Amino acid sequence: MRLRLQLQPQCSVIQAALLKPSPSLSTSVRWMSPRSAVLPVRCTQQDAGGGGGLKSAISNIVDKGVEELLAKEENKELLDNLNKASERVELAREELANIERQQNEAIQMKEYITLLQNRASQIEECQMEVLEARKMLEEAEQALSMSSDANIDGLREEERWESVKAASISALVGTLAAAPIYLTNLDVTPQLLLHLGITFASCALFGVTFRYAVRRDLDNIQLKTGTAAAFAFVKGLATLSGTSPLELTSASLFSHALDATFFVSQDLLIFVFAAVALDFCFKNRIVSPFPIKIQE
Repeated sequence: MRLRLQLQPQCSVIQAALLKPSPSLSTSVRWMSPRSAVLPVRCTQQDAGGGGGLKSAISNIVDKGVEELLAKEENKELLDNLNKASERVELAREELANIERQQNEAIQMKEYITLLQNRASQIEECQMEVLEARKMLEEAEQALSMSSDANIDGLREEERWESVKAASISALVGTLAAAPIYLTNLDVTPQLLLHLGITFASCALFGVTFRYAVRRDLDNIQLKTGTAAAFAFVKGLATLSGTSPLELTSASLFSHALDATFFVSQDLLIFVFAAVALDFCFKNRIVSPFPIKIQE
């Protein structure tokens, strides 16, 4: 930079002399070096045709002077310093660009943090709403559980009551059906009352079992008759065991077979009457089949 400032005045003088030549004028041009060295240059123009040679001569002189100045050690040091300064400027520009980029990243990070804080507040609000909804759900479940327990207790009581009604109807109908049969076979009043009591208890148990066995399959004739036949066989054979003991003779075997057939038949008739009465009550909603909650 210092070298250029030193060369600028001399070049201006030379350019002025070239642009306005004087035929009889001799101009002395001095080139000043950093050490005040003087380089004499004489320019004489004899005619207008010698301007081109003068220009080239002066240009060569200037180039040589510049080369001599650049070849000096102190000027090399200035150029090195200039290059180093240029490198420092470039480094400073890069650092400035990095700082600007970091500032932009910091701004973006602040915006992202603000967004995350807003999202965090929204998440907290949602969590509070979820907790409130969970509490409401727990309260509803407790209320439903209490209501369900109350309903279950109520259904159990109704089921017991319906079973009592089924047992009462079956016992009453079965006893009425058995009374004519026992009156024709028994003459003693205590024996008659005993058989009627046994029949009453058996028919009551049959009514409860019939309700739980048939359930709501009211059109299943095989199930209904099978239940009655099972009770008839059990009660008939139990009655047979109270008669005279069995002997290993054909007459005794035949007699016990006839008695078994008679007892099972009359008990089957009794339980069939009870089953018909219960079926009638089920179909006419007098007694509810099991389970009661399916009833419309």
